[in-house]
Amino acid sequence: MTEFRFRVTPSPIGDILIVTGDDGIVTLHPFEGPVGFELQRVGLELSGHIVPDESVAEEAVDQLDEYFDGERTAFDLHLDWRLVRGFTRDALQAVIDIPFGETASYGEVAISAGSPRAARAVGTACANTPFSIVVPVHRVVRSDGSIGEYGGRPDIKRFLLELERDADV
Repeated sequence: MTEFRFRVTPSPIGDILIVTGDDGIVTLHPFEGPVGFELQRVGLELSGHIVPDESVAEEAVDQLDEYFDGERTAFDLHLDWRLVRGFTRDALQAVIDIPFGETASYGEVAISAGSPRAARAVGTACANTPFSIVVPVHRVVRSDGSIGEYGGRPDIKRFLLELERDADV
């Protein structure tokens, strides 16, 4: 059984779970509730054992801190995409290209990902991303300009969009 390491880091939007493997960050996302439940869910997806290790992902923690302090506009982290396949990966790769402080509609991301009719699939990809914040799915909005959901937490999405809009970078 493959072993993965995790740590939880605090942020202005709540605790963020970071799970790493030998090939990089496997998941990085805010979560609610007991960490044990979230680790069980992620462990099932990975078919692996996850152990605590506060020394992992120091660079990710530093870059998150810089982002929340308004000092970073893009992330430079090695992501392990093992939990993302097919069009979902294409969509998330397209999301990475949305500039800091800007937004794109689900339809625009679908076009960028090579499937112009797949706006709903982009929504699903964003909702299920293992990489929140560092893959800026919060920058994807509805075609009418409204912000939409963010894992059922539009308040977090609004916070991130305002953080970027107000940054002096």
